[in-house]
Amino acid sequence: MSTPTPVRLASLPEAAVELLRAVHDALDIPLPGLTDKDEHAHTRLLETRAREARVTLATVLDQGHEVGPAARTLRVWTAQCPVAYTPWIDDGGAA
Repeated sequence: MSTPTPVRLASLPEAAVELLRAVHDALDIPLPGLTDKDEHAHTRLLETRAREARVTLATVLDQGHEVGPAARTLRVWTAQCPVAYTPWIDDGGAA
């Protein structure tokens, strides 16, 4: 078995990097505040964004869509579903 050749981000085409960043940004949401409402909103948002990321990746991997436009579409979808809950803030344990 051969050792895989390492691939660095800088060696990838710009469109591939754009898609990786779009997926990362879609899934990188802040932790919710302490209320049940915030926790439920966080869960719904993460589920929605994960579904959109999966659909985007499937269109590229399974249907051969172009990577750059797919990344831009995911960014539009992400912008349409902003964080609408109170994020958790680490205040160092202050009361």
